[in-house]
Amino acid sequence: MDAGEQTAFASDRLISLDVLRGVAVMGIFAMNIVNFAMPDAAYNNPAAFGLEGPADLIAWFASFVLIDGKMRALFSFLFGASLLLVVTRADAGGEDPARVHFSRMAWLLAFGAAHTVLIWDGDILVQYALIGMIAYRFRNRPPPALAVAAGLLLLAQLLLVAGLDTILGAAGARDMFAAPGAGALAADLAVHRGPYADLLARRWADVPQVPLIALLVHGCETLAYMLAGLWGLKTGFLTGGWAMARYRRVAAIALGLTVAAYAGLGLLYWRGGFDTGQAFALTNVTPTVLRPVMVVGIAALVIILTANGGALTTRIAAAGRCAFSNYLGASLIATTIFYGHGLGLYGRLSRWELYPLVFAVWAAMLLWSAPWLARYRYGPFEYLWRSLSRGRAQPFRR
Repeated sequence: MDAGEQTAFASDRLISLDVLRGVAVMGIFAMNIVNFAMPDAAYNNPAAFGLEGPADLIAWFASFVLIDGKMRALFSFLFGASLLLVVTRADAGGEDPARVHFSRMAWLLAFGAAHTVLIWDGDILVQYALIGMIAYRFRNRPPPALAVAAGLLLLAQLLLVAGLDTILGAAGARDMFAAPGAGALAADLAVHRGPYADLLARRWADVPQVPLIALLVHGCETLAYMLAGLWGLKTGFLTGGWAMARYRRVAAIALGLTVAAYAGLGLLYWRGGFDTGQAFALTNVTPTVLRPVMVVGIAALVIILTANGGALTTRIAAAGRCAFSNYLGASLIATTIFYGHGLGLYGRLSRWELYPLVFAVWAAMLLWSAPWLARYRYGPFEYLWRSLSRGRAQPFRR
């Protein structure tokens, strides 16, 4: 990165990154809603729970093809890009980039641990904090080196999940994708619909193995995506710096190939009766190859569609600037609706019935974020994170 790029990154708000982040945080909730509302097996296997009719199958198929894993990956891309922006701006402002970065990651780890134990055990912040500490070492690498490193990490991820598929098959342990038995289902429903203290005790008992397992299974992939985010910022891809014709070409090729491939996987899984013997290969192994290509295509398409701005683009960008608050806020809303300390709707809705709530939460993200940022510099959790990371209260009101 040359001096001119550093100056631009240090002084300008990159709207394309905000828009992409807004799309990602909204998309993540569209997949997380299944984990909030249903037993774990339902996430990868719609037949395990919540499949009551054709509308549920269509809802699963659409989310599998267009959303599942892609929004998490896009968010990881943007986390890597934001990492580079923060350390570049810290350096331009006379701060120690390493101190700022590792302080941010330490506090993000604390937020993630609290989120995991107190609110919801599907947290991604712990993994982002730990992988973000590693990604910092790549900040000065040129784009070609970042692309090679990301590719090697994705190859390692593919070998890992392929190995897990073999182990799961050999051990006969693919029950993780099967419908829970009557006893297990009754216990899961009881704890999620029961008092907060019981659910808290269950989450506390799972610490630290739940985030550790997620780190081991997805760590290489997450780091690869963060390095791709560094590449995307340095090459101008994520900032809207490419010619529109180039974005259109990337979107057409990447989405043309991967949407068709994902649709084929989904149909194969569907026509096979959601066979648990095929589940890991179809939902985890093969998508490891397809996912990064599709995410690049999605990013290119979003940049094309929002290049001319407009009211909706402004709203999405504001949601992206408040992504941390929107992510945690969505967890608070969903757990209040589904768990026993709130409305207790856990396990009571089929898959398609979850999506009116998704649209309502999306609307809330779009409605509150822009007016809030008109008065304040940061979202509420962004402000808290920034102030804690720097050891002093930051300017808040505009």
